[in-house]
Amino acid sequence: MKNNRVSNPLVLLVVCFVALLPEVGRAEGREVPGLAPSFKVLAFYNGTWDAAHIDFVKEANLWFPRLAEQNGFSYTATNNWNQLNASTLAQYQVVMFLDDLPQTAAQRSAFQQYMQAGGAWMGFHVSAFTTSPADWSWYHQQFLGSGSFQSNTWGPTTAVLKVENRMHASTVNLPATFTSAVSEWYSWSNNLRTNPDIQVLASVDPVSFPLGTDPNQSWYSGDYPILWTNKKYKMLYANFGHNAMNYSNNTPLSSTFASEIQNRFILDGLKWLGGSGGTPPPPPGPISPTAWYSVVGLGAGKCVDARSAASANGTVIQQYTCNGTQAQHFQFQPTSGAWVRINSRLNSAQTLDVTDVSTADGAPIQLWVYSNGNNQQWQPVAEAGGSYRFVNRHSGKCLTATGSADSTQLVQYTCNGSPSQSFSLTQQP
Repeated sequence: MKNNRVSNPLVLLVVCFVALLPEVGRAEGREVPGLAPSFKVLAFYNGTWDAAHIDFVKEANLWFPRLAEQNGFSYTATNNWNQLNASTLAQYQVVMFLDDLPQTAAQRSAFQQYMQAGGAWMGFHVSAFTTSPADWSWYHQQFLGSGSFQSNTWGPTTAVLKVENRMHASTVNLPATFTSAVSEWYSWSNNLRTNPDIQVLASVDPVSFPLGTDPNQSWYSGDYPILWTNKKYKMLYANFGHNAMNYSNNTPLSSTFASEIQNRFILDGLKWLGGSGGTPPPPPGPISPTAWYSVVGLGAGKCVDARSAASANGTVIQQYTCNGTQAQHFQFQPTSGAWVRINSRLNSAQTLDVTDVSTADGAPIQLWVYSNGNNQQWQPVAEAGGSYRFVNRHSGKCLTATGSADSTQLVQYTCNGSPSQSFSLTQQP
């Protein structure tokens, strides 16, 4: 039989030292000895309701410690929600809610104070669920912005998600669309698009419809945000975290961490929340009212252009491969308040105009002599990353470059935060 006794004194010393190290629970990310973690995550869970949610918690508390070890942060999980107190929270840079939310007044107050003082949070699926948002209005109406649970898909499926803001630190490494892991999906009573504090990062792509396997609990059309942030806080919400289950024996049929791209969002999001990842670039500086700019759509990477270098009334405003000509130079001249007219360098009396003073989605954009019309005035809204969206004063809708082909006319469309409505400005001589 092999003799396993350690005879080397140095090896024996190392073994004894390791034996004295504190045991790290399975739900805590292991730290490299002697190297402090770049940030610390404290995850709260319940783990007692719905086999699909319980399975997600079990999976998360195995997956996150490995992710933490690989990326230099620490992860601790607890089902003691009374740890939501000022002294405990002060030790962590990021708080995570896996399958529940605070229930007592003391827990809620501590969490709200933590976030308002600059703390960071990531929440999944059930952490936003409520049928009584008034019970904690700050959280459901202001912080999350979602209001009450409205409907869900069934059964759990993947979804094609459309990334609407690829300038945020959590989404900068994502493609324009990707397939999620399996989940049940929630919709909400509030329209997140109308909340100026909420920035939708990804939503259900229409190619996903119908979404669900039960005809009576499927989505056939509509707008369903899945990932979002509140610009007043350092927070991310992800509407996934419900594994498919065989409920007859509570056997899992899917994994929330089966999508590599979705996992990239989680990791990049955590790095941003923890302060170790790249933060979004600051908003752009003020637009000079006398300078001329080229205007490039982030969706297709093409320039806003006056068709055929014309400047007559009715000239189509299109997207076209950037070529440096004056047909692609524009000036943003203030009118009143935050509004500007967008002049063509070919003829500064001609401005971007919504055809027929329309308020409809898809109304085309043209050049027309400026006459102080509200359909000829736009508000430049600065976005993180140095881009702008342009909101029409008359319709309240956004300048939009659809598709990717040269000569495609620009239109106005309901603001949705997509790259097709974001434009970068480059000053021209």
